[in-house]
Amino acid sequence: MMEFTAEMIAGFLGGDIVGDKQATVHTVSSIEEGKAGSLAYLTNPKYEPFLYTTQAGIVLVNRSFTPSQPVAATLIRVDDAGACVLKLLEMYNAAKPRKEGISRLASIAESARVGEKCYIGDFAVVERGVEIGAGCQIYPQVYLGDGVRIGEGTILYPGVKIYEGCVVGRNCILHAGAVIGADGFGFMPNAEGGFDKIPQLGNVIIEDNVEIGANTCIDRAKTDSTIIRRGVKLDNLIQIGHNVQIGENTVSSAQTGIAGTSKVGSNCFLAGQVGIADHVTIGNNVKVGSKSGLDKNVPDNEIRFGYPALPGMQYHRAANIFKRLPELDSRVRTLEKELAALTRKEE
Repeated sequence: MMEFTAEMIAGFLGGDIVGDKQATVHTVSSIEEGKAGSLAYLTNPKYEPFLYTTQAGIVLVNRSFTPSQPVAATLIRVDDAGACVLKLLEMYNAAKPRKEGISRLASIAESARVGEKCYIGDFAVVERGVEIGAGCQIYPQVYLGDGVRIGEGTILYPGVKIYEGCVVGRNCILHAGAVIGADGFGFMPNAEGGFDKIPQLGNVIIEDNVEIGANTCIDRAKTDSTIIRRGVKLDNLIQIGHNVQIGENTVSSAQTGIAGTSKVGSNCFLAGQVGIADHVTIGNNVKVGSKSGLDKNVPDNEIRFGYPALPGMQYHRAANIFKRLPELDSRVRTLEKELAALTRKEE
């Protein structure tokens, strides 16, 4: 367990200490859940009351903040508490010891090439012609098929499966159970009323600095490649179909599904449970609300909500009307009765 003193943290962040400079912490917690030995942070004024009751040993606050009551914890004043929390988490993560060495229980083909300072855990399987860059972390029960290439510094957590011929770039993180390169969903009806399988002969290419969540599946292309560009971040339980392309630095929350041959641009944000039909092109800088369904192309810099997805303001206007449908229905029925009564009088 690593411990850090207030003096060490303040020195790293360029902060000022109010309290015991030798106070120590070994973990990070939210201000409302702060416990002994933890470092907490106050970034939102509505959580200020927790500052006076927290058990956290050290609390990061902005320089502009002035407590209205006595504080038991040691305070570290910084320019931007939120940004400093991120820096501390990165420091803590970097300080954790990295695993090294190759388990005797791993199965590694003679033709595979493994770089320096790699870790390969128990029951990992590395097939023929695999190339693993320096400093990679291959956790237990990972499977790397024939000819797979893994870039330097990439981490594959337990149970990741990468089928033959696929490529993963540098400094990527693939979480437990991710499957890269399974066959795309390709079938053709036949004369007997069944389906013939369409061979999926392409691969998956994942560029550098990509993170893929647990149990996310990215299918291999029918021909050519399914491509996940640099900096993409995919949450858990996402399905990416064959021949899909996702642009740089696009982010997607859990349970999104993207059907075959669709393209998503750069710097897009897809909220949870978004569905994108096949052969759809999404532009750059597009934001899509949760549970939205897109079956048509979307130009750059657009916002979409709903099912089927509508432009942002149009959706909100439609949603406002939808909430009033019972009232509107009642008014229409009343007007119909009044109109019927007037018609009878005229007759």
